Amino acid sequence: MKSLIKKLIFTVVALVATTSLSSCNYNSLVEKQQDVDQAGAQVENQYQRRADLIPNLVNTVKGYSTHESETLEKVTEARAKATSITINADDLNEETLAKFQQAQGELSQALKSLLSVTEAYPDLKANENFMNLQTQLEGTENRISTERMRYTEAVREYNTSIKKFPTMIYAGWFGFKEKPQFKAESGAEKAPEVKF
Repeated sequence: MKSLIKKLIFTVVALVATTSLSSCNYNSLVEKQQDVDQAGAQVENQYQRRADLIPNLVNTVKGYSTHESETLEKVTEARAKATSITINADDLNEETLAKFQQAQGELSQALKSLLSVTEAYPDLKANENFMNLQTQLEGTENRISTERMRYTEAVREYNTSIKKFPTMIYAGWFGFKEKPQFKAESGAEKAPEVKF
């Protein structure tokens, strides 16, 4: 009889311990998943801020440069493509993040082309509206970099959590899956060549 009571007590204690552990781990994973989703939304928010600045920048350049219609068209097309691709936290995976990142990279390249064209127009470079837009764009690029770093850290913490034992067991039970990371743009591993 004592043996049966001991087994029953052991079973109840084991069941309570398992339940409380899974509850704590589940709640922790939910918080980490929310952190990733929030950080991803902030990245997208900053990319949208950049996209919102572009029409004003294009119109300002257009007023000074009638010869650069091809560059202006490329920027406009890249902006349209970049804003058509959004990130949804529920079906975020390597493929959708790669498409989003590629579209944003194309927009970055188009903006670089646009800003390099402005070097040929001293009046444009002195224009207060253009200088303000350029400053806002530079600030936005810095914000994008900061938010991507925060996203990367949130994803690292989340992905590490779902792979640790015993959490990995509960993560599988409750459907927590690994989140994708941003990748460096192609060519980023090479230092730019500077010539004077």
